[in-house]
Amino acid sequence: MLTKVKLILSNREIVLKILITFALLLVFKAGTYIPIPFISTTSVKALLSGNDFLTVLNAFSGGGLANFSVLALGISPYITASIVVQMLQMVIPKFREWGEQGEQGKQKLNRITRYVTIVIALIQALLIIFSLGTRPENILVDSLIKYQDYFWVIYIYMAVVITAGSAFTMWLADLITRHGIGNGSSMIISAGIISSIPTMFTTLSNKYLGAQFTGLNLFLFILVIILYVAMIFGVVYFEGAVRKVPVQYANRQAGQKGSDIPMKLNSASVIPVIFASTIMSIPMTIIGVTGLTVDGSSVAYWFDQVFSTSNPIGIALYVILIIFFSFFYSFMQIDPDKIADNLEKQGAFIPGYRPGEETKVQLSKTLFRITLIGSVYLTILALVPIIVSKAFGFTAAESQSITIGGTSLIIIIGVAIETFRQMETASETKDYKGFLE
Repeated sequence: MLTKVKLILSNREIVLKILITFALLLVFKAGTYIPIPFISTTSVKALLSGNDFLTVLNAFSGGGLANFSVLALGISPYITASIVVQMLQMVIPKFREWGEQGEQGKQKLNRITRYVTIVIALIQALLIIFSLGTRPENILVDSLIKYQDYFWVIYIYMAVVITAGSAFTMWLADLITRHGIGNGSSMIISAGIISSIPTMFTTLSNKYLGAQFTGLNLFLFILVIILYVAMIFGVVYFEGAVRKVPVQYANRQAGQKGSDIPMKLNSASVIPVIFASTIMSIPMTIIGVTGLTVDGSSVAYWFDQVFSTSNPIGIALYVILIIFFSFFYSFMQIDPDKIADNLEKQGAFIPGYRPGEETKVQLSKTLFRITLIGSVYLTILALVPIIVSKAFGFTAAESQSITIGGTSLIIIIGVAIETFRQMETASETKDYKGFLE
């Protein structure tokens, strides 16, 4: 491990890319502290508290949403647009055709993704601004409260500023991808999440080691830290787990080794949890915006029972959605029919199975079994923050800061593993190149 790190750091080109990446991430972080004009942030943190969807958006924006900065949405609209365009490839023949055209088709899809990003960013910004704007005194500076007839103009202006911030973040991500290390979008998301980790330890220290310090609280503090470290090791193991399906080629001589088809245990990554959280949170956000309360409205009460993860029905629905999206996205990412057809064209086969339909069935069964384990892993990881919060008696504000497990951990570890592999590959390629020259 140390040898690989030394090899990477001895490569000047890679070190320069790392420095460029850090510089661009600092620019992004600075942007999360620039407030939107005319905004008063008094109620934003209260709105974020207990809302899974807005909490995810806040994590993706590096705290920009809580600060109500010009980068309030961060890179999240681009991530959503990317997922939408990927799904549209299944139903729009032209998109599917571009996806199979190589680099040229990829550029066309990227252009479409950017246009969709702007549209999604504008819609999300308008929803958030107008939702908060139902109580203007909590969103606008005092000097603007008297201009009631022009609130809608101010809100649209704010939404446009947030949309411009998302476009700027997308541009920064593109610069990181081209001139820095790793995938720009993933690096920005990870940087935003990592920047919130000190807040978690500060909150834990204040809760257990501050004025309420006792022997029991010291034990609980250590226990939470151990749980956090254990979750990190668990996620590293499962994110790196791969099932290799052996493949042999008919035209190879006896004794020559074949290859394999790698299938990740969690090929859907964090997407199922994000989708499930979004669907669960939207109804509760609407209820909150309308001003209805659980005690005062039967509609709000039943919405809370069905869509809140603090209730048994809500938890059950959350689990079902995660499992559904795990299978949906995994089979969208890995198409057994396409893999089987490609194997047949290349004169390859899976030992013990005939090319064609039999191979398709076997690949589908294998992917189903792997995805079943992966979906259970994702479900446990998504429920751990809820269970820990209940078990340790965290308040809503503390639960927002103290995240043991959840989507954040998957993103950070997944990006760290992928980025290190890219740096390792780049350093080895450079090393071989120098040797040959």
